[in-house]
Amino acid sequence: MEPGVRRRPRLGRCGTAHGEPSGRACYCQAARTALSWSPRDQLAQPTEVMKVKVIPVLEDNYMYLVIEERTREAVAVDVAVPKRLLEIVGREGVSLTTVLTTHHHWDHARGNAELARLLPGLVVLGADERICALTRRLAHGEELRFGAIHVRCLLTPGHTLGHMSYFLWEEECPDPPAVFSGDALSVAGCGSRLEGTAQQMYQSLVETLGTLPPETKVFCGHEHTLGNLEFAQKVEPYNDHVKAKLSWAKQRDEDDVPTVPATLGEELLYNPFLRVAEESVRKFTGKVAPADVLDVLCRERASFERAAEPLQPQARALLALQWGLLSTPRQK
Repeated sequence: MEPGVRRRPRLGRCGTAHGEPSGRACYCQAARTALSWSPRDQLAQPTEVMKVKVIPVLEDNYMYLVIEERTREAVAVDVAVPKRLLEIVGREGVSLTTVLTTHHHWDHARGNAELARLLPGLVVLGADERICALTRRLAHGEELRFGAIHVRCLLTPGHTLGHMSYFLWEEECPDPPAVFSGDALSVAGCGSRLEGTAQQMYQSLVETLGTLPPETKVFCGHEHTLGNLEFAQKVEPYNDHVKAKLSWAKQRDEDDVPTVPATLGEELLYNPFLRVAEESVRKFTGKVAPADVLDVLCRERASFERAAEPLQPQARALLALQWGLLSTPRQK
């Protein structure tokens, strides 16, 4: 999680909204309830369709459960709270076989070991040897398959050097694909550059993720949309797409409803970290080379977050105590 980012609890209110993008549905039965997204939810014909369960956990993290509805096989993405995941696995009546981990930070991988203990034979995949309970290291461009669901592994360094994003699509299906981008790309923003170079981060965001099909659904690792859009408005104050998305995100925030997924095509209209070639973004940074523009954006965003909500040392200590981190400092 990024330092200084606004945090808020998720109450799991039912937020199905009239006029929201086709293919999103909400099933709320209790606090912190998982949300379902399937391309054909509104058509009520869920045959051989990839379904994504959006699971809010911790302060602002998302876990995901991807279900192949024909075989009832399931794949989890970024397991932070295994008990919560297993509750949903049981309720869905699926067989969890694999964990896809985007990166090694504790709020994305801390549940792997416990889940592997509870489910002997579970496969834990990722691109970084630092990932807890990793059973096999993946390579960039490697492809996996779960029933009719294909997965292409995309190495996206920047937040961490071993960050892997996962591009999923269904065989012979016209429905949009999905990308699970962890902390590489978020709605209207991206994760902090903690490892690697600005050039690497530019390649990850613009050349790797930014060239996926525009209809691709973006499922990111955190609910940071409102703060990201507030920064995007500072970068491009005359961008009508930013204004419209910010208004929408404020309403979602009031309703306590997740803002995922976005589409990549939408992100290209308002996410400044994907718009480094735009004149308005270059003007804000005072730079021209894309990697230089991105580098300045990252530094300006960090300053913006600190000014918006500074986290005092006492608050950091309290969070560490709540999360049991005082004995072993870790990055998020």
